[in-house]
Amino acid sequence: MMNGTQNIIKKELTRVFTDKKMIFSLFILPAIMIIGMYSLMGMLVTNMMEDIETHIPRLYIQNAPADFEEVIELTQFDAEITYIDAAEDTKDIKDRILDGTVDLLVVFDSSFLDAIHAYKSAGDPIPEVKTYYNPAEDYSEAARSNFVKNVLNVYQQSMLEERLGNIEQLQVFFIDKDPSTSIIIDEKKADGKILSMLLPFLINIMLFAGAMSLGVDAITGEKERGTLSSMLVAPIKRSEIVFGKLISLAILSGISAAVYAISIVVAMPLLIGGFAGEGMGDINLRFTPVEMIQLFIIMIIVVYLYVSLVALVAVMAKTSKEANTYVMPIYIVVMLGGIMTYMGSGQTKLEYFLIPIYNTAVSLQNLLMGELTLAQFGFTIGSTALVAAIVTGLITRAFNSEKIMFNA
Repeated sequence: MMNGTQNIIKKELTRVFTDKKMIFSLFILPAIMIIGMYSLMGMLVTNMMEDIETHIPRLYIQNAPADFEEVIELTQFDAEITYIDAAEDTKDIKDRILDGTVDLLVVFDSSFLDAIHAYKSAGDPIPEVKTYYNPAEDYSEAARSNFVKNVLNVYQQSMLEERLGNIEQLQVFFIDKDPSTSIIIDEKKADGKILSMLLPFLINIMLFAGAMSLGVDAITGEKERGTLSSMLVAPIKRSEIVFGKLISLAILSGISAAVYAISIVVAMPLLIGGFAGEGMGDINLRFTPVEMIQLFIIMIIVVYLYVSLVALVAVMAKTSKEANTYVMPIYIVVMLGGIMTYMGSGQTKLEYFLIPIYNTAVSLQNLLMGELTLAQFGFTIGSTALVAAIVTGLITRAFNSEKIMFNA
């Protein structure tokens, strides 16, 4: 049996690795696209953030207190500010905030300073400062946030100090005066938690996508071209053909998925850095020898499962178009299994690790955070291997059916 299976594996691998177009499309183009796409997205986000930071906001301030211009100068708030009096209608300004030509309108209550100075006890009127902005506009939202933080809060603190004399009497105690000295963190888990939100989903769909593109052509495509028929009448057991096809497809899908995974790990800091600054670019994957072995076994078993599922659909279909149509529902299930990991950072209930497809995503998530137990690993491998074995048996039965194999 081994000789026949080895010949099939050799034939399939030779077919792919002697075709320069297939090598480029399966192993080189994905890396170029992923790294290029993530780099471009990171660069675009970085440019957008820099544009927001360097934008000079356009503000209107109505009924500003007499000392407010001094506060603006003191805080060095850089903006194009237009001061208007209380009698002026602000409808046009609000319309311009809506269309993005003005970023912020700040309105002080009438007799703002008088109300502050007249305050004596609880129940006395407290004046208000209203800020009109458009959260759908990045410039407007940033202008409002910066103005409140850097101007109004400073103004408020100065008035409290004037009223109380010693503002420190409001500070009963500090909570983490220097937060950096009180953080206790497992860097492996912290980095893994960030990556575990995305990588299990991406790895699952990449593994299945590789199996889908290769499996349909290797089985249904050969049925259409007639090359599979000649293989079936050759002096070789059909079970050997099945194992040869599945193993060779698993090898090719695994290599393709490895290219995707490495490309994502290389490119992800470029993308994350664009969203969260350079500090996020220091994310690292760290695995112990045991975790590396677990990852390798999980990848092998899940690749074989996906290859066998695609092969089962491909062998039952009469045309490649029909096979691609039938395999899409399985692809959606794989995607849903990965998406469900977004609902929580790892699962601990053992029953979750008996659910095929979903269990691999959860196991990868826990593995990235260094929290995968041997029981979880065993349940995942056992249930996945059982399903893969059942599917392999069904494929072998299909290969032994003349009606199915010759589209009779």
